[in-house]
Amino acid sequence: MEKLNIIIKYLYHSGFCVETDKCLLVFDFYQGSLNLKNKKTYVFSSHIHPDHYNPEIFKWQNKQPQPSVQYILSNDICSVKDIPLTKDNITFISPYEEKQIDDINVKAYGSTDEGVSFLVRCDGVSIFHAGDLNWWYWEEETPAENIIAEKGFKEEIAKIKGESIDIAFFPVDPRLEQNYCLGAELFINEINPGYFIPMHFWDDHDVVRQFCTRMKDSATQVIQFTQRGQEVVI
Repeated sequence: MEKLNIIIKYLYHSGFCVETDKCLLVFDFYQGSLNLKNKKTYVFSSHIHPDHYNPEIFKWQNKQPQPSVQYILSNDICSVKDIPLTKDNITFISPYEEKQIDDINVKAYGSTDEGVSFLVRCDGVSIFHAGDLNWWYWEEETPAENIIAEKGFKEEIAKIKGESIDIAFFPVDPRLEQNYCLGAELFINEINPGYFIPMHFWDDHDVVRQFCTRMKDSATQVIQFTQRGQEVVI
């Protein structure tokens, strides 16, 4: 597997900090400890759900040394009252929009829940963060509802297919019980990212271990985080 010289820190749940040569990219901060560095910092929130968006992120712009923080937020967050709408360092994005912010390229794909998923190109590396994009197969739903969920997910994956993705963050949600791996496995098989990082599992690390075992023969390298604040270099 090609070394990318990227530092990834697990914050919690779906929250990660990705450090490249020149930038810090923070995705879906919910809880956790984060030390900002003297690098250009880009903060992404995929949708308005409180486990993916925390208004605490706006306090970082007062703590961060120059260069300042840029925020890239799903368009469904724009109605929230605690957003400093007068700031020129906030970019709202909707599904299938593409934005160039400084030297990074941000393309938004859709979700099968709320908001967007992100494909970010920065310092020669492509990073996908799924937000709540997943194959949400709930046992308590009717067969018809689950067929609709499957169709919507596969249609979104078809739109992403063909993109070159070095690092992917994607849900393995234990609430789906035996169906926790449906979306993640299909994503790996269809998109073939270089590295795959499970997320959206709260404190249930067993589901991540199960998924790593399940995918041990995949050409995609699955990375397992076992505690908050853990860092890996890839």
